[in-house]
Amino acid sequence: MPLPGIYDTATILLQKVLDLREQKQQNIAANIANADTPGYTPVHLEFEADLRQALAQPGTKAVATHPAHFPINTGRIEDVQARTVRSPGSRFGDRNTVDLEQEMTALAENQLLYEATAQMLNKKLGLLKYVAQGGR
Repeated sequence: MPLPGIYDTATILLQKVLDLREQKQQNIAANIANADTPGYTPVHLEFEADLRQALAQPGTKAVATHPAHFPINTGRIEDVQARTVRSPGSRFGDRNTVDLEQEMTALAENQLLYEATAQMLNKKLGLLKYVAQGGR
């Protein structure tokens, strides 16, 4: 848990997204691993809508310094939890509903988004380090 006052809301948001993307990656990997398991129903992790809703909640918001900035509620981001959803599908043959191509696409997309988020967080922490060292 970040210390209050040290991290801004964007840093907290990036940390939360990394955690949720990691969970999503694990679920996608489990789906791929069970692609040949009879009767297996794929599991999908949903958190994007809840995260957007947490960002749009009224309350204590960061001050927008530019008209293009969006408000961030600092008290709700940490509370966002991913929901596990089993996706029903056609149950023919072995009753397995895993679409391997769809799962591989989701895996690649999630990996790219995880890496982009990690790079953004790395830049934010690099700036914090720069300031802590007095600009050296």
